[in-house]
Amino acid sequence: MTRIEDGRPYAWGQLYAALLALRGLAVAGRVDPAPEAELERTAGKPRSVFEECLRAVGVQVFAARQKGGTVAEAAAVVFADAGRLIRPERMSREGLTPREAKEFRQGYEARLAEYRKAWDGLVG
Repeated sequence: MTRIEDGRPYAWGQLYAALLALRGLAVAGRVDPAPEAELERTAGKPRSVFEECLRAVGVQVFAARQKGGTVAEAAAVVFADAGRLIRPERMSREGLTPREAKEFRQGYEARLAEYRKAWDGLVG
């Protein structure tokens, strides 16, 4: 039996958590959970949302690293996570099925929990 953690939707959820964490660190110096509507939008068209997020990654890393301290350290880890979490395969432009959307959310929540544990004061 295949583990949920090994599947694409779960990995995509983890990638999404990393991309949003990087955005939050760059903009506010902290990471807040994504609103429900944003998670649903991403599950509906993950590749398009990832392409949109990835366009800003360089500037976000730069901005977060300039904040110094724990924010800068967290940004370096999250940036490395994002690179590692992009699977070496084509990503479909199709939306996720309800089952896949649930797995996506589980991956997102798992990665967010890891960040919360590592940087308690930075993650809401």
